[in-house]
Amino acid sequence: MTPDRDTPAPSEVCPGRSDAELAQRGAACTAREIAQQPVVWQQVARLLEREQPRLDRYLKPLLADPALRVVLTGAGTSAFIGVCLAPALARQLQRRVDAIATTDLVTGPQLYLQRDVPTLLVSFARSGNSPESVATIDLAEQLLDQRHHLIFTCNADGALAARAASLTSAQLIVLPEAANDRGFAMTSSFSSMLLAASLVFGVVATAAVPRLADAGRGAMARAHPLAEGLAEQRFERVVYLGSNELRGLAFEAALKLLELTDGRTVAIGDSVLGFRHGPKTIINGRTLVVVFQSSDSYARTYERDLLAELRRDACAGAVLALGARGDSRDSTQSALEGVDCANDIEVALLSVLFAQIYALRQSLTIGLTPDRPNAAGVVSRVVQGVTIYPWPRNQVDVPGR
Repeated sequence: MTPDRDTPAPSEVCPGRSDAELAQRGAACTAREIAQQPVVWQQVARLLEREQPRLDRYLKPLLADPALRVVLTGAGTSAFIGVCLAPALARQLQRRVDAIATTDLVTGPQLYLQRDVPTLLVSFARSGNSPESVATIDLAEQLLDQRHHLIFTCNADGALAARAASLTSAQLIVLPEAANDRGFAMTSSFSSMLLAASLVFGVVATAAVPRLADAGRGAMARAHPLAEGLAEQRFERVVYLGSNELRGLAFEAALKLLELTDGRTVAIGDSVLGFRHGPKTIINGRTLVVVFQSSDSYARTYERDLLAELRRDACAGAVLALGARGDSRDSTQSALEGVDCANDIEVALLSVLFAQIYALRQSLTIGLTPDRPNAAGVVSRVVQGVTIYPWPRNQVDVPGR
């Protein structure tokens, strides 16, 4: 892929390392795809401005039905887009919104899909070639009397895009080519699809995107030395925590670190309050804990309590809090500035930049090739080896969850 002329060079996300060195280390794609996100966000905003009239004609009649259920779905990182978006979208639309991974829907569709409930299935997929992506569409077609599809993908030539073209009940949004990451781990594809859906449903205003892009550049500049310093400490375990929309970000940040370090750095994501209920046992002196702080003042009261507890326990190797709003009552180290009025989807878009940069730095520090971290080849960029079995038409439906 030829980079956009405005796209930063790979070395801009790894100060001190040349483009040639990053290419030699197998990191050029991942570094470029992290660095380019503020540029790609603006491309996404321009695309959605053009597409919004078409999407409004499709969505407005659906959203006028108070019985409509919205299901956000995808696999892996794409599933975490839905986990991030669901709380904000439920608030925005004032209706039932569920984030359910395709990997759950495919194994038990009768548990999640209610035949007599009109449903808008919103699918996210980088390549659209994961077997579960198309299978979920097909199951919805089989099991729902009223089904509608809104599909976000980064690959116009993928199987999911082809399946969408065959459905009169589907609207397809293909993101700019730059969002179709070539590296192993999803980076710009994650943030671009999260932003695109947020724009379509009005969770993020189009007018806010230039401000977000500027804030993203600033966040990356401040994240570099922080991430480099943390990588040099070679933490063996990393915990990411977040509330509400930022819980999905915690899951994604943990997955990114697992992927780019080939599992050599143990990483988990959890909610701020859920962490105390067992998972806290992971903490030792070689553990980094990162709390993504909400912009919601009520959620922050619980986050402050946990941060104080972690610092009082003094068991973790380091405790870091990232957020858009400073608070004199804690010692937050913030990589975000100039976005005091950001909602938590915007905070997620900015905070994920730190998580991606840290995962890249950690991968390089332990001697891996981030573009292809799994040398054994047992984990691939697009999941392989999944057999999709036909849904038995005589299966008895049960009430959906």
